[in-house]
Amino acid sequence: MRKQEAKKRIEELNRLTAYHAKKYYDDDAPEISDFEYDMLMLELRNLENQFPEFVTKDSLTQHVGGTVKEGFEKVEHEVPLQSLQDIFDFEELYAFDERVKKTLQVDAVQYVVETKIDGLSVALEYKQGKFIRGATRGNGLVGEDITENLKTIKHIPMQLKEPIDIVVRGEVFIGKQEFEAMNEERIENEESVFANARNAAAGSLRQLDSRITASRPLDIYVFNVQKSVSIPFSSHYESLLYLEKLGFQVNPVKVICHNIKEVIQEIQKIGEDREALSFGIDGAVIKVDNLKQREDLGQTYKVPKWAIAYKYPPEQKETILKEIICQVGRTGVITPMAILEPIKVAGSTISKTTLHNEDFIKEKDLKIGDTVLIQKAGDVIPEIVSVIKEKRTGKEKNFNMPHICPVCGALAVREEGESAVRCIGIECPAKLYKNIIHFASREAMNIKGLGDSIIEELLKRNLIHNIADIYTLQLEDFASLKKNGKKFAQNLVESIQTSKQNEFYRLINGFGIRHIGVKASKQLAKQFKHIDNLQNASYEELMTIEDMGEIMVESVKDFFSQSQTKDLIRRLKDAGVNMQTENEEIEDIRFNGQIFVLTGTLEKYSRKEAEEIIEKFGGKTSSSVSRKTTYVLAGEDSGSKLTKAQALGIPIISEQDFETMIR
Repeated sequence: MRKQEAKKRIEELNRLTAYHAKKYYDDDAPEISDFEYDMLMLELRNLENQFPEFVTKDSLTQHVGGTVKEGFEKVEHEVPLQSLQDIFDFEELYAFDERVKKTLQVDAVQYVVETKIDGLSVALEYKQGKFIRGATRGNGLVGEDITENLKTIKHIPMQLKEPIDIVVRGEVFIGKQEFEAMNEERIENEESVFANARNAAAGSLRQLDSRITASRPLDIYVFNVQKSVSIPFSSHYESLLYLEKLGFQVNPVKVICHNIKEVIQEIQKIGEDREALSFGIDGAVIKVDNLKQREDLGQTYKVPKWAIAYKYPPEQKETILKEIICQVGRTGVITPMAILEPIKVAGSTISKTTLHNEDFIKEKDLKIGDTVLIQKAGDVIPEIVSVIKEKRTGKEKNFNMPHICPVCGALAVREEGESAVRCIGIECPAKLYKNIIHFASREAMNIKGLGDSIIEELLKRNLIHNIADIYTLQLEDFASLKKNGKKFAQNLVESIQTSKQNEFYRLINGFGIRHIGVKASKQLAKQFKHIDNLQNASYEELMTIEDMGEIMVESVKDFFSQSQTKDLIRRLKDAGVNMQTENEEIEDIRFNGQIFVLTGTLEKYSRKEAEEIIEKFGGKTSSSVSRKTTYVLAGEDSGSKLTKAQALGIPIISEQDFETMIR
C-alpha cells in the first residue's frame, strides 16, 4: 500500500474505531459485532506498525477506550487498569512467547491461562478488609465511582475474611441463562433487548439509580490483585488462590501451563468446552505467572508485555430456513420465529431463532426454504447473519406478517413509524395476564388487593379466562390463595364490588386501548356519556374531540370494532359495571380555556392531585411549556420548564398562589 493510501485508511480507521468504541464502552449500545470491531483494530494496528509516522496520540491502539459518564464521581486508579493486546492465531502466540523468552533470557516460561470473561472490568478497594470503593476501568487511568451499584452484587464481599488493605480487579457479567431470561422479559414488556450480555452488564452497572442495578442479575469473578502492600506474592496463580481464601469468587478457569505448547492445548480445550460454561467468554487470556518476571518485562502505556488475549473467531454454519412461525407476547407484540434445520453451532444444537420483526426479514431478504448462514451472537443468542442467495432454487416462498392474531383471531395492526405488529384483541389468551393487571390498576378500575401475583395464580388455577370473570369470583376463590386468607378475601371481594360503581372514564382506561390514557379516557367519557355511544361513534365524531389525533382515533375505532371487545362489554354490563357518565354539569369552570404546566415538587399536593383540581375547574394540564401555556405552577427544584417559561414571559405561580386561585 502506498503512503498516501495508508494515511487515508489509518485516518478512516481512527474515525471508525473511535465511533464504535464510544458505542461499546460509553453508550453500551454496539452497532457491530465484537469480531468486526476486532478486525478493524487489527487492520489499524498492522498499518500503524507498517507506517509508524502516521500513528497519532488519539489512536485507540495507544490508549484504552471509555470515558467517565456524567453523574458519576471520577476515580483515579493508583494502579492502571490496562487493556490487553488481542491476537487471532497461534502464530502470533508463538511470536509472543519468543519475545517473552528473549527478554527474560530463559528457555521456557510458566503461564496461567484463564477465560476472558465478556463483561465490564472493575476495581474493588478494601481497607482493613472492608469494601470501601469500587470503580469502572474507564480509560484505564480514570474510572467512575460505582460503589453503591457494586454493593448490590451478592458475590462482592462487604467484609473480607482477613482485615487487610487490598485492591483487586474483577469482571462483572451476566450469566447466559440469566441474560436470555432478562431479554425475554424485556420483549414481553415491549422494551428494547440488549445486544449482548456484556453490554447488559455494563449498562446495568452504569446506572445512576442503584435500584435498577439491583434488579439486574449481575455477578462477578475476580481475576487479579492490583495492589497489596502487606502480602507479597511470588506468582499470579498463588495470588488467585489467596483471593479465594479471602472470600472472593475467582475466575473458575485458571490453569498453569509450563510452556507455550501446553498453553495452546488449554486454549483449544477452552474453545471446545466454552458452550458448557455458565458465562460468556470472548477469548482466553495468557499471563506470565512469575511476578518478578512480569516486572522485568514491563508494559506499554496501554498494554502489559507479560500478557496477551487470544480471541476465538465466531463459528458460522449453513442451514435451511424451513418455516417462519409467529409468537404473541404478553403485550400483544407478534414476533416472527425462524424454524431451522437443526445444526450444531458453538457447541449447541440450534433449531430456531428470533427474526425480531417484519423489517428484519425484509432487510435480510429472507424467504422460507433459503439456505442461511447462522452464528451465535456473543456466544449466547443464535442469529441469522445472511442468506446464501446462490443456493436459491426458485422454490423459496416469501413470508408476510399476519393481519390476524394467530392466537385469538383478532386484528393484528402495525402502526405508522413502528416496527412491531400487535394483536389488539382484549381477550387474547397471550395478553390476558397483562390486560388484567392494567384493568385492576390504580389508574383504571383501582381494585385494591388484585396484584400481579394474585392474578397469575388465578390464571394458573383456571379461575379466570377473561377480564369479566373477575366479577364472577367468590369469597372461597380468594381465601385459598393465602394462608389464613379469609380477611384478605373479604377485602378483595368488597374492592371488586366497589369497582362496579367507578366513574365511566376508569372503565375506558381499563380497556388498555393503545394511545388512550387517563386524559383521553376522561375526554371520551365526558363527550359520549355512555358506552353504547362510544362504541357507535363515527370517525368524524371522534376527531372533534380536542387533542385526539388520527392515530388515537384509529386506535379507538379498531378496538371497538372487534368482536372480543363487544363480547367483553356485554359480560361487564351483565355483571353490573357502570358504563355511563352521570349528567353533572361543572359548577365552577374558573380555569376554562387555561393550560397549566407543573414543574418541581409541591408541598401539599402530589402532581396528580394538582392536575385533578385543575381539571375539576375546567382547566387543562400539559407536560411541556409553549406560548399556549397560561401558567407554570412551580414547586421546589424546578428545572428547565421554569427557565423556558421565564424566557417566554409566561406567568409563574407558586403553590401559595395556586391555593389562592382555587380557594
